[in-house]
Amino acid sequence: MSHRGSVLVTGGARSGKSSFAEKLCMKRSESGTYVATAQAYDEEMRERIRIHQDRRQDSAYRWETVEEPVALPELLETLGQSASDAPAVVVDCLTLWLTNVLLQAEPEGSAAMEERLGLQIGRLARAVQGYPGMVILVTNEVGSGIVPEYPLGRIYRDWAGIMNQRLAQICDEVFLVTAGIPMEIKSKEYLI
Repeated sequence: MSHRGSVLVTGGARSGKSSFAEKLCMKRSESGTYVATAQAYDEEMRERIRIHQDRRQDSAYRWETVEEPVALPELLETLGQSASDAPAVVVDCLTLWLTNVLLQAEPEGSAAMEERLGLQIGRLARAVQGYPGMVILVTNEVGSGIVPEYPLGRIYRDWAGIMNQRLAQICDEVFLVTAGIPMEIKSKEYLI
């Protein structure tokens, strides 16, 4: 039987977020579905993906991997259709998913692109809220750095912040991972 609830895991690049999310899922559930949002556009990204895959394959835990770069809300809705049998899910990562949605919408122009981002984030939030099992969402904290030089970078940074805030509000638990150390910043016991 799987633990229920939603968890957001955030932090900087290479902070240990993915590893923590996987360990949390393994602790709370007998098996899990790993939803990978990355797309391998170059050799460096293929190597990152391989390292993540190897880590999951080396564990005795039963992982099913599903690659879904864009239709994440729809996938969660599908996985959650059987309330009594919904798998524990780790989504890694939301900021890559947002990048994929942004790049797909970029040709539509700035206003239409931002409208689509807002709609997709809203749909994702509803899918997370309605998910009958445990869902652990991994995201990057991108607002602590410099202001991007290019408009697309600023749009991305702003919408990543909006997405993270929206999901942090609805998730039961939120963890910030820094230097491999997870810190709980929102707990079920202290919901506001």
